Amino acid sequence: MRGASAVRRLTQGLLAFMAAQTVACALDLAFPPDLHRAEQASPVVLDRHGAWLRALPVEGGRWRLRADLDRTDPTFLRRVVAVEDARFWIHPGVDPAALARALGSALAHGRPTSGASTLTMQTARLLEPRPRTPLSKAIEMLRAFQLEARFTKRQILGLYLTLAPYGGNLEGVRAASLSYFGHEPESLTDAEQALLIALPQSPEARRPDRRPQAARAARAQVLAKLARMGRLPRAAAQEAAADPLPARAAFPAHAWHAAEELALGASTGAATVVSTLDAPLQGRLESLAASTARAAGDGTTVAILVVEIDGRAVRGAVGSAGLGGQGGWIDMTRVRRSPGSALKPFIYAIAFEEGIAAPDTQIDDAPMRFADYQPQDFDRTFHGKVTAREALTQSLNVPAVATLANVGPEAFEARLAGAGVTLERPNAETRAPGLALALGGAGISLRDLAVLYAALGDGGIAKPLSWTEADAARARRAAGRRLVRADAAGQVLDILRETPPPAGASPAALMRSRPAMAFKTGTSYGFRDALSAGVVGGYVVVVWTGRPDGGARGGVTGRDSALPVLFDVADLLAAPAAAPRPIAPRAAPPALQRLNPEGEGPRLIFPPDGATVQVESFGTHSRGLSLAAGGDDLSWYVDGVRLPAEAVGDKVVWRPSGPGFYRVTVVDSSGRRAQSRVRIRAE
Repeated sequence: MRGASAVRRLTQGLLAFMAAQTVACALDLAFPPDLHRAEQASPVVLDRHGAWLRALPVEGGRWRLRADLDRTDPTFLRRVVAVEDARFWIHPGVDPAALARALGSALAHGRPTSGASTLTMQTARLLEPRPRTPLSKAIEMLRAFQLEARFTKRQILGLYLTLAPYGGNLEGVRAASLSYFGHEPESLTDAEQALLIALPQSPEARRPDRRPQAARAARAQVLAKLARMGRLPRAAAQEAAADPLPARAAFPAHAWHAAEELALGASTGAATVVSTLDAPLQGRLESLAASTARAAGDGTTVAILVVEIDGRAVRGAVGSAGLGGQGGWIDMTRVRRSPGSALKPFIYAIAFEEGIAAPDTQIDDAPMRFADYQPQDFDRTFHGKVTAREALTQSLNVPAVATLANVGPEAFEARLAGAGVTLERPNAETRAPGLALALGGAGISLRDLAVLYAALGDGGIAKPLSWTEADAARARRAAGRRLVRADAAGQVLDILRETPPPAGASPAALMRSRPAMAFKTGTSYGFRDALSAGVVGGYVVVVWTGRPDGGARGGVTGRDSALPVLFDVADLLAAPAAAPRPIAPRAAPPALQRLNPEGEGPRLIFPPDGATVQVESFGTHSRGLSLAAGGDDLSWYVDGVRLPAEAVGDKVVWRPSGPGFYRVTVVDSSGRRAQSRVRIRAE
């Protein structure tokens, strides 16, 4: 009987325990702890070397930055636990010994004299702030048990160091460390650690920037306590107590658009996002964009992308010239705008690959109609017979459209889509792509343009851009998508390296310190967008200038506005010098010598149309410029006036009378002509 009774009591006890557990689990599921404040914490976006770029404020403009224990001084972590909750690692959320001590002291003195809150209970209070009452304390205990059931001890410590208040709108040890000390809490002095331990208990009363005496006294108390606990030598504690108090500083805010995108896209609970951006370069690019926009005026802003071809790592990303300018909050690297002529290199690359043309295939630059489409060159003149090489370096429109007609606009658009780049066209669902694609008749973002130019620099292989170091590592291992064959990409790069540089910049071949830049400019219809893109020293640089609202800027071209910035960025990169490839005798294969078989005429080689040329002096005694053109029995004219028959070898010398714009014309014996409009400037 006794045995049966014992078994019955044991069974009843187990059933009661299981019922209690069931009720507790049901209540826990019905009334979980509110983790909203922890979820609203912002990760910190770092550059490739760990420098702080930007973090996002949360509700009410509070800087609640998610703690990263892997980037926090381990000595500080041990001291926080020792001072705040010595048995943190072993208790279940509530410390029975501390609770018994607090109760005994309160009974002996008739009032509370010491607290019993564990770090877990303090975390529960920070998650759900309540008035300090006995009922609130009981709820904190229950919440502490719930937190211990859901998180590891290390995660709970991370929550506490994320939510702890440090005065004003600072929450979390990272925000406090950067604001007060100017650095991450990876390495903290004894004085810094003591202040960070003391502040959360009375953050407003102990703020070092507002209450220096109280802050100094609280820091000294923590240092003394650490010395009594044997965690800090007394001499070191005394020395730390004499350290000056810090002031509060503003947070860094670089790469405003890109860092915000990375922070918002970070995985849930991520404390740190290590981007591919380079903070020193980013700062210089932002200054360059701001100064360029100020000089341009008229609501102009500037966007810049710098991409390292290896891994497609984005090293610099400027979405606008500044938040204070018109449309400054818009990230113009993401907006789809007309590229103007910036897609022409890819038309020729595909033509070279498909055997439609070669770099020295002759193409007519003459009035030509394609169904209902009749393109004109930018200067509204025609140049007669040119090679594909000349057509690309001079950015002639008719040859590009003629080449696209042979490639096929549908095939061209599909080739870009296969590389991961989608063009945005009006009525794309109902209308097939047309030949206007050659001249900017579709929208593309700067980011996608960088993908395409990076493919040129990587043997024709296209890969998406990488914004984090983890993505860049994966990109280096990835095979990518082939845009064009390596030989076609190389031919286009060789041609683009021969494009005349902007005014004031000498050709790469003449300056050993400057890398060989392969670049192309673009100007959209109505001068709304001016851009340039280049491949230089292992990097791709894309620059856009314009108005965010799409407003026209009369006469501002990519060559005038965006190209000088491109060369400035190349200088900032300090890219290793790379001499241009040796120039071999040029001749297209016999079958590709002409794209259009009719119409011979002179080919004006120098000065190219649209060029800006610097000269040492003007007048009849100046050194002058040697003019060059292809053809027989040529006569030269400047603004309609024939040049005298003064020649050096096979070249005619022209001595401009002064600075300004000139129209240079060369005419052969059959009356066929080639013409260029150039600007002459003094050095």
